[in-house]
Amino acid sequence: MTARSSLKRQAHQHPMRIVTRRTGLSADLLRAWERRYEVVRPSRSENGRRLYSDADIERLGLLYRATLAGRGIGQLARLSTSELAALVRRDTEAERSDNGAHTPPAVAPPADHHLAYYLRDSIRAIERLDAVALETSLRRAMVALPGDALLDGLVAPLLERIGTRWRDGTLQPVHGHLASAVLRRVLDRVIETAASASASPNLVVATPAGQLHEFGAMLAAATAAAEGWRVTYLGASLPAEDIAAAAAQTRARAVALSIVYPAGDPAVGHELRRLGTLLPKEVTLVVGGAASTGYRSVLEEIGATPTSDLADFRSQLRTLRRGRQRR
Repeated sequence: MTARSSLKRQAHQHPMRIVTRRTGLSADLLRAWERRYEVVRPSRSENGRRLYSDADIERLGLLYRATLAGRGIGQLARLSTSELAALVRRDTEAERSDNGAHTPPAVAPPADHHLAYYLRDSIRAIERLDAVALETSLRRAMVALPGDALLDGLVAPLLERIGTRWRDGTLQPVHGHLASAVLRRVLDRVIETAASASASPNLVVATPAGQLHEFGAMLAAATAAAEGWRVTYLGASLPAEDIAAAAAQTRARAVALSIVYPAGDPAVGHELRRLGTLLPKEVTLVVGGAASTGYRSVLEEIGATPTSDLADFRSQLRTLRRGRQRR
């Protein structure tokens, strides 16, 4: 071993668990940033594990703090470490001068309290109609939590909590509208950050015609992106012909639909049958959502795969990616 390689090996000595602890970044997001933006270039140990230098950790910590201010990682990744440090200093000074800010300090909570902390913080921001604080809390959760914890443990329960409190009258429609706008931006960011290479399998995500509630579909799209799929997100209330055309054009391996309300609508059943006819047999159709069980007989008829929750959907995506399709 040369002296130079020995020095490089000594410089890159920190495993990923140390990096995530020191920077606040989740391992999932760190891998995504490395894969897409090459924010750092760790070396490898003899058994293939990533090893990071002190300079890597410093740079990643600055990237973490800069993203908390709302900046996009695509822009930040092009900056040098010294430029990042200057940018973070300016952001910190601006935050200190903003006496009216309600956002919490840029310090991650203890690991064992992440989910409860972020859920409580998000609910309080919604109650105050503070969109800035809500988005800040969710962005911090995005960089601190693994993808499955963020989506299954925070975003899905937050949506459920908002719906429950809207029904019992403790939150008003305006609170729901504010939360929806912020959550849509955050989920868009999750999908964008986790976007995968062209060699990844393609997934089309939408809700069928007449289904206007799209957060289930957005959660599905974010889950798939975090699992390494290339996602084409079409939005809400798409006719079967458009969904099938998108699947054909993108050469999708699967189509995922979310059905939230109502259950047993004949028009939705018709759309599902129509889509089942239009999709090639090699394209797997996965259907989930709160009202999807009301269409079980239709799903069986067209050979679609029902999914019960995000964890089940994630498992199905992994099976599909390995090539063992279930249709």
